[in-house]
Amino acid sequence: MLMTNQTGYQAYQKNKYETASPHKLISMLYSGAIQYTKRAQTALNSNDFNDAHFHILRVQDIIFELMACLNEDEGGEIAANLRNLYLYMIDRLIQSNIKKDGEPLTEVVEMLKEIQSAWEQIGKDVTLGKTVGQSI
Repeated sequence: MLMTNQTGYQAYQKNKYETASPHKLISMLYSGAIQYTKRAQTALNSNDFNDAHFHILRVQDIIFELMACLNEDEGGEIAANLRNLYLYMIDRLIQSNIKKDGEPLTEVVEMLKEIQSAWEQIGKDVTLGKTVGQSI
């Protein structure tokens, strides 16, 4: 019975990602990065450096995926600025991992939350039929 439930859950998870809009997928990446960063912070606070390392690597993977999603031709300066922010976050994650210091993780999670909030607002504006840059 447990195997049947597990198979159903896996199918649900797979379907959730396959049917999500591109905007929703990016939002899910931000949520995942925030979640893994918080897990890394918890692991560092518990001196579980192996677990912290694992979670930091997951955050790095997600940020590299976010960088791969950037369209610098159409996104122009905004995309270039995001790329620079992502590179800065990667650097901070590396520093946290090397020094076993949670402070850089706090900085990264706050940056991710701010970018995610802006991304979600763009999604709301598009849903409401507004274009980016148009006043409310």
